[in-house]
Amino acid sequence: MLECINITKKYSSAENETLALKGISFKISDGEFVAIMGPSGSGKSTLMHILGALDSPTSGKYLLDDQDVSKLSEDQLADVRKNKIGFVFQAFSLPPRGTGLRNVQLPLIYAGMEKSQREKIAKHALTQAGMEPSRFHHLSNQISGGQMQRVAIARALVNNPSLILADEPTGNLDTKTGEIVLATFEELNRKGRTIVLITHELNVARHAHRIIHIQDGEILRDEKIK
Repeated sequence: MLECINITKKYSSAENETLALKGISFKISDGEFVAIMGPSGSGKSTLMHILGALDSPTSGKYLLDDQDVSKLSEDQLADVRKNKIGFVFQAFSLPPRGTGLRNVQLPLIYAGMEKSQREKIAKHALTQAGMEPSRFHHLSNQISGGQMQRVAIARALVNNPSLILADEPTGNLDTKTGEIVLATFEELNRKGRTIVLITHELNVARHAHRIIHIQDGEILRDEKIK
């Protein structure tokens, strides 16, 4: 489903040149739950941007569903992000005056879907993310951090993407709430979703079935843990 082949990423400025990724190669199969773990400055954020089609490698190939993402135009990259990748970030990025249901519908509104259909899909996505129906119509500023993250997860699901990419999704949550959100990812994975989790915390990474450890732009080890 997803393959990185000798990916490098170089950043250049007038003063210096930084090689953030140094020949990264790995595969992730459909239905896997994989954590990419590393300390600050390890290159994991750079790698996340490439996996999310938010940036392109300097050299090497990134294949998603057998498509070489590395060679796509900006418009084509936008289509990949819209149709194949669901993003969940540390910052929930939810408009405060929108209800959970409204926030989840936003991608479908932009796609021009009619109201009754998008409401049905959004409600299903919220249920998949573990949100109680009684909370669907609460404003973002009226619900807890954990519930906000569930809304963000539901929003990532509405376009039925082939990949869920979660970047430090528990970073703004307390430990107990973070565990609940991670359990939601585990349940989504049991239902067949492919999930890639970016984290610097081992206790978070251990919720995945496989951990790819990176440091200084290179893979240190790639281990199955479940």
